[in-house]
Amino acid sequence: MIQNILIVDDSATDRNFLEQLLRKAGYGVSTALNGSLALELVQQSRPDAILMDVNMPEMDGFAATRKLKSDERTKSIPVYFVTGKNQKADMAWAQMLGARGYVTKPYSEAQILELFKG
Repeated sequence: MIQNILIVDDSATDRNFLEQLLRKAGYGVSTALNGSLALELVQQSRPDAILMDVNMPEMDGFAATRKLKSDERTKSIPVYFVTGKNQKADMAWAQMLGARGYVTKPYSEAQILELFKG
């Protein structure tokens, strides 16, 4: 059951919007500005799911997801990409990395909440 979600996005606007949306829906939320910080946070807090942007400084979302999925301790955490990258190649790459879902910006509140139903 998903209760705590980590939002990884370098955009304060996107981070704040997602955080407010998920908190209002009853989820616990933590945030990180890039993939490097996300990897540190995951080791400390073990979120139930991760919303991951792709284009970020230091470490992008694809690299962070590759590291998460190659680590026995974190490989089972579902990663959902929420990104402005809407090319088929990006979506295919995300799927190959083991992403559970892929939502492109702009998105609706319903699209985000739907990721965690069921």
